Amino acid sequence: METRSLHQNIVAEIEARILSGAWPPGHRIPAETALVSHFACSRMTVNKAITQLARAGLVERKRKLGTFVVRPGARPAVLEIQDIRREVEALGQSHSYSIVKRQQKSASATNRDGLTVPLGTPLLLVQTLHCANDTPFCFELRTINLDAVPQAAKETFSEEPPGSWLVHHVPWTNAEHRIRAAETAVPICVLLGLPARAASLVIERRTWLRSAPITHVILTYPANAHELVARFSPGSKE
Repeated sequence: METRSLHQNIVAEIEARILSGAWPPGHRIPAETALVSHFACSRMTVNKAITQLARAGLVERKRKLGTFVVRPGARPAVLEIQDIRREVEALGQSHSYSIVKRQQKSASATNRDGLTVPLGTPLLLVQTLHCANDTPFCFELRTINLDAVPQAAKETFSEEPPGSWLVHHVPWTNAEHRIRAAETAVPICVLLGLPARAASLVIERRTWLRSAPITHVILTYPANAHELVARFSPGSKE
């Protein structure tokens, strides 16, 4: 059995705290001097571990401020991971939401709810209706991988909706967006107050922490009440 080096043990312990949510995005990790004392090792060993975590995208160093768990970074234009509450408030309206359905299940051979996970993986399905000034604004259908985010199993989302909760508590390294126009399913039409088979704008997103799937979400907006705006320049890489 391969023995891990001391710096690998330090990486593993800090990574475990981040992935468990004990150290959420934005959390300032202990100073290197404190870590040296805690692990009874040299500063060089601690520095090597922090450097590895920074290269993995889990922490970021800020000069004279310390080292922090990485906050999910904004992506330009339509690739930005939106917080629906902020999206509504940016329109000058009041945001509210209700949990329509919350269910735990296991991934099956025929239904893994958009996530590439092994059979039997515990999943949390949450349906949320978002409103702007008490008018239906967006329907959110979300699946969370409980192997990757076990703390979500006990979360009621009474204080903040699932998307906001994940942004504030769970780091991610990769995301995929798919945007399309679609005919709205009848049950969602009812929730959004739309006529049967009305058109909708659908944003489908998956996020990962390295190779581990975190969540899959389908956001359905009334097509006549939502638009995507992008501003870019000829030299933009995006």
